[in-house]
Amino acid sequence: MVSLAAAVLDRYERFSRYNSPYPAHDAGCAIDLYPGTDRAVSPVSGPVRSIRTVRCPDRPYAVSEDHLLLLDCGSHIARVLHVDPDVEAGERVEIGDRLGTLVRSGFFGRWVDNHLHLGFRRPAQNLYRASGSLPIDLGVSVTGLDWNGRGTVVETGPTHIRLDSPSSRGQQGFAALADTDGVPLEGGLVHYGGGGTLATAEGERSLLGTPIGTADGREISWADVAVFADNCRATGLSLFASQVPFGTKLVFQQGHDFEPGDEVAVSIEPTTDPIQLG
Repeated sequence: MVSLAAAVLDRYERFSRYNSPYPAHDAGCAIDLYPGTDRAVSPVSGPVRSIRTVRCPDRPYAVSEDHLLLLDCGSHIARVLHVDPDVEAGERVEIGDRLGTLVRSGFFGRWVDNHLHLGFRRPAQNLYRASGSLPIDLGVSVTGLDWNGRGTVVETGPTHIRLDSPSSRGQQGFAALADTDGVPLEGGLVHYGGGGTLATAEGERSLLGTPIGTADGREISWADVAVFADNCRATGLSLFASQVPFGTKLVFQQGHDFEPGDEVAVSIEPTTDPIQLG
């Protein structure tokens, strides 16, 4: 397991280990870091071992090529994706140094904000396979935010909305939406295959009065549930930790009719037809 210190995570507005459909994130073995700008700064120190350009899935809203940067951290090799690099192989970077510019990758869903993908391998491992990274431990505590399911739309995109609640006003550090027991959650509920917790938890987890899955340590197996905004079926909830003003993000793969200022009531219901994107 590789630990990321608070001094590293504090450089980014948001993060999530489980909010992705890709195998690299299975069991919390990768983390997405959201800086809030297009400037990509390094989360690790060490020389750039190599840079490889890869083709992206064809998406009308995204670039056709992404880049994999390998940085030698000594005992581990860091894998960084979604950056158009300004650095070259052999160049040494320190934590906080500029790596390049974030790219809008074809590996993203349309609702996904620009971010760095970070994972770690041992030097003897295959450094280019998508899966095989080590679990990531977080050197920060995350406050769980209680929520009654209501909020006002403050941001919209073609396939998402963000609400103004639950509020993290008055909180220091990172916060995340909490389940009924106050355990902070991360992942794609339930559109991505599994989720996680930002505090140790076991057994059934509930949100808004409905069981949403079963926790085992820091992982959650989602239950078969559907998310609704008023009477509109959503693809799911996008769950992450944030140290900037928090607000629940709802995903609508097929679009929506919500506008800023709309008052929304979110509910979660059992279903025999859950939406699973990966």
